[in-house]
Amino acid sequence: MEYKYPKDSLIVNTDQVLINDLNNYNTLYGGVLMKKLDNNAVLSARRHSRVKECVTASTDSIDFLHPIHQTDSVCVESFVSYTGRSSMEIFCKVIAEDMLTGERRMAATAFLTFVALDENKKPVEVPKIVPETDEEKFLFESGKQRAEMRRTRRDHHRVLTEIIGLQKPWEKEKEMILNATTSIGGA
Repeated sequence: MEYKYPKDSLIVNTDQVLINDLNNYNTLYGGVLMKKLDNNAVLSARRHSRVKECVTASTDSIDFLHPIHQTDSVCVESFVSYTGRSSMEIFCKVIAEDMLTGERRMAATAFLTFVALDENKKPVEVPKIVPETDEEKFLFESGKQRAEMRRTRRDHHRVLTEIIGLQKPWEKEKEMILNATTSIGGA
């Protein structure tokens, strides 16, 4: 079995905040940050697995800790923090730096899960992780618990998707009217 270190999959990307990235509160749109996280995380997954294609299996959590302003730079760091057989949990942290004062703050953290695929779009085994730093060890040691929570949530969503309908709201309404009319006529 092959092993790698989290630092082997480290991706660091720093960008400025543009005016069209701001919401009505003059802070970075959450969706803009989510796209940055996904872009970084997929590169960490590909760097770790060394395959052509990795797909997002889940975005487990994104915790927005502090707003990001137009005067800030946004630094997204990501690396593989835990692995399954073919899945990789990617930890992302977002550091905002006020470019005028130099003040840095942790703006967000996130966990995303990716699956490595072969040329036939089938999952392939990925190298295991050997954590080195205290941060990496903490993330690795708590990774099994997060993986179990993902499995539980995935099972719940499988049941949920069997219960929820695919009909458009107006189709449901029409069906309810037809059922009500049939019930009244049959009574």
